[in-house]
Amino acid sequence: MAKTFLVYGADGATGLRIVRQGLAVGHTIRAGYHAGDPPDVTGPGVTWIKSDLMTRDGLEDDLAGVDAVLNAVGIDAGPSTVVNPPPLHTEGTANLIEAMRATGVDRLVTISASFVETMARGPIWFQAAARLGLKSIFAQMAEMERILRATEQLRWTAVRPGWLLDEGPSGDYRVFDDVIPPELIRTRTGDLADFMLRCAAEDLHIRETPAIARKEPASKSGPDAVLAEMLG
Repeated sequence: MAKTFLVYGADGATGLRIVRQGLAVGHTIRAGYHAGDPPDVTGPGVTWIKSDLMTRDGLEDDLAGVDAVLNAVGIDAGPSTVVNPPPLHTEGTANLIEAMRATGVDRLVTISASFVETMARGPIWFQAAARLGLKSIFAQMAEMERILRATEQLRWTAVRPGWLLDEGPSGDYRVFDDVIPPELIRTRTGDLADFMLRCAAEDLHIRETPAIARKEPASKSGPDAVLAEMLG
């Protein structure tokens, strides 16, 4: 059944795929972006809105009439943000929850990370790089999950992907309880978008932390590819 979704971070890699894939299956999308001009995705089913989760201003207006929120905001892993990331996942989530409570919207699907559960995934070189460069961001995501668990009556899902690979949906990704298997490290943004849309549309994994990933070839999961992405 077609629904109306509010997508935050709709101008990011995963968020834009949520918008496009949601429109393709008939959903109505209210797409939130933070700065600049919105992406060139138009049509009768999509409305672009400029919004900022770091302030309560306007969030209740964003939420009017939607069935669920899909939160795909992310923090760029730049030199300054990996040391002291902005509190987007914590304060931003708290602001969103307050606005949802005020408007009666109780369904939220948001992005977390499998590495919140454990960093012991993938080869040693990947574990070392992730601990060095992304520990602060993963810690913030862990705090976000604690905020969600403490919020009664919110029907949340915190999806835990592996290291994201910006490619379209595979059609054969796998879903696991809480954490991806030790040998996997990658999740396609197209797969993440598909799974988040399914969770929102079908009310799957309420108050759970499902993890998703798939095995990718060495050219996409080896050190040359992954470390290059980590370094920007």
